[in-house]
Amino acid sequence: MERALIDLKGITKLFDGEIILDELNLSIRENSFVTLLGPSGCGKTTTLRIIGGFERPDRGQVFFEGRDITDLPANKRQLNTVFQKYALFPHMNIFENIAFGLRIRKKSESYIRDKVRYALKLVNLVGYEKRSIDSLSGGQQQRIAIARAIVNEPRLLLLDEPLGALDLKLRQEMQYELIRLKNELGITFIYVTHDQEEALTMSDYVVVMNQGYIQQAGTPEQIYNEPENAFVADFIGDSNIVPGLMLEDRLVRIFGAVFPCVDSGFGRNRPVDVVIRPEDVEILEKEDPRAILHGVMSHSIFKGEMYEMECTTENGYEWLIHSTELHEVGTEVGLYVKPSNIQIMNKPASEDEEAIGVEE
Repeated sequence: MERALIDLKGITKLFDGEIILDELNLSIRENSFVTLLGPSGCGKTTTLRIIGGFERPDRGQVFFEGRDITDLPANKRQLNTVFQKYALFPHMNIFENIAFGLRIRKKSESYIRDKVRYALKLVNLVGYEKRSIDSLSGGQQQRIAIARAIVNEPRLLLLDEPLGALDLKLRQEMQYELIRLKNELGITFIYVTHDQEEALTMSDYVVVMNQGYIQQAGTPEQIYNEPENAFVADFIGDSNIVPGLMLEDRLVRIFGAVFPCVDSGFGRNRPVDVVIRPEDVEILEKEDPRAILHGVMSHSIFKGEMYEMECTTENGYEWLIHSTELHEVGTEVGLYVKPSNIQIMNKPASEDEEAIGVEE
């Protein structure tokens, strides 16, 4: 098991009296790709800035390999940051932009040449040394910003929504480039985004945040398939989140119909929240004996790789369904969900119920 590189302990941060981070605890392993994911204002960028030394917490400590670096200036930390606005120097060519940090550290010219060439090779921009910043596309500028960061051989690379300004196709290409760079360099990446697909595509570990708290942390598969609360289920992909009654272990009632499931330990006759992903709702013929609910197809959109449909069941709930097979609007159908595709969650005690104190 890789050792912990970063430990955040009891981090609290306020701006103008408003709590942005509230007693946040997080441990990040070395050589991992960790994404802080959440909506605007959830505290993810503030968390990144505290790790980077650009903000100081009002309470709590930041540890790097067990050493308290809470008061250590940003330029003394073994890390570099790539921001959404790349902050490249327009009056310098590509070579000088990448070499900037090395010159500050007073490295020799031969050392600088070797390191810049290596960095350009890593980002697939060999031969661009004399080009101006203005001559580059957005994706190329983003690669130069990354090259400028990695040329300093940081132990940790912080990325604050660096793909946000790129178009969809280029953003997807750069996702794969970042994964490749992380694997080749063998350093730890901490990445901030509000884009769920980005987080699930690139990360070893996803930290879902909201209102200054960590709602859930785990692998992309755990976050998607086993959300711990309704916020995570709703924020990560599309979901049907419906009220249920846990009759007993492995048996839940949803809208009057009884569904077998695989969850246990919730007690008997206990109200719960039930999460069912759209791709896990199976559409059957109306008379099929496996059908547990019945309804009428009420909406359909073709989205390229699948159809996004809605089925209104007898209780009036509109089920969101994803399928490669079209079912025409107005068709009467039955619905079935496999027990393993039903996720049971405790109902929150309050609107802000959160999970804090998370370790990888």
